[in-house]
Amino acid sequence: MMAERFDVAVIGGGMVGSAIALGCARRGARVVLLDEGDVALRAARGNFGLVWSQGKGDGMPAYATWTRESLRRWDAFAEAMSGAAGTDIGFRRKGGLIFTLGEREWEQRVEDVRRLHNQIGGASTPVRMLDRRELEALIPGTPLGPRVLGASLAPEDGDVNPLLLLRGMHAAFRAAGGDHRPGAAVEAVRPGFTVHRGDGTIEADRVVIAAGLGTPKLAAMLGMPVAVHPVRGQNMVTERLPPMLPLPASAIRQTAEGVVQIGVSYEENLWETATTVKDLARMAARAVQVLPPLSRARMVRAWGALRPMTPDRYPIYARSRTHRGAYVAVCHSGVTLAAAHAGPLAEAILAGRLPDLVAELGPERFHADAA
Repeated sequence: MMAERFDVAVIGGGMVGSAIALGCARRGARVVLLDEGDVALRAARGNFGLVWSQGKGDGMPAYATWTRESLRRWDAFAEAMSGAAGTDIGFRRKGGLIFTLGEREWEQRVEDVRRLHNQIGGASTPVRMLDRRELEALIPGTPLGPRVLGASLAPEDGDVNPLLLLRGMHAAFRAAGGDHRPGAAVEAVRPGFTVHRGDGTIEADRVVIAAGLGTPKLAAMLGMPVAVHPVRGQNMVTERLPPMLPLPASAIRQTAEGVVQIGVSYEENLWETATTVKDLARMAARAVQVLPPLSRARMVRAWGALRPMTPDRYPIYARSRTHRGAYVAVCHSGVTLAAAHAGPLAEAILAGRLPDLVAELGPERFHADAA
């Protein structure tokens, strides 16, 4: 039985792989998206849905520039994905907040904003500090706890329903002629490129490995050492509540459907998606300090998910030096960067290169022992 042949094979049907596959298909390439399916450890399961710039690029200005490039494309991207999904994917760009509780958090946030501005300058999205009076004027009627001294505000930030976004990307990919194949994991990638999956074999001129936590094993088969480890994040959602938080915030947001999502824990090197009472209680206690009415809300669901994380928490984009046409893309900001992945990244991969904007985001920035 002859192997099927494609221009591009993308391994990984989550946020990152789906965006890249979509971008390649919309530019006329014959693309197959190899997706393990819903049994995969999808980071999208634990995604908070933020389209976010705050805090991005501390010590890595290139990441801030790449994030800003994606934010610039998000309005048009969201409109296209809503059309493909057949429903509004819930994208809102009203600004984003990071609340501060007490003097210490306020002073630390002021310092963080100042430091990032000095490092990044024009590459960053404008961020300003709001004291409590200014914050109350921005979100009138929102009952804030007494320890909330203020917040930082990034006017260009926003949020989206991440699962509807993924649905939209898959639908748009198929509409562009892409071949989406969920249901089995890729077992091996051989130079050439030959992709082995179950009892099937696929050949491609280019291969993009965007398999999240499965990336290191597959990338090593093509001579690309990539350091990625799991980070568990826990989330919970309340029942539907009257409007109380018109802007999304880090670790707390009210969705378009009315539920309040609370998170997110950050637990390194765990291969376990279970929730823990200790972390859920901690997250809930902080959320109540920010929005006291949540103390009377019923929690309806809690869950955990694993995110792929690099040693410095910034994305890795790589092109193989020994196997022309092989690429790697891995990050934990799959929602924020989706518009850039479907845009300049996909375009560059079809041209046989990586975008200049990600030149500093390669795996060579780590020491050999880390990789």
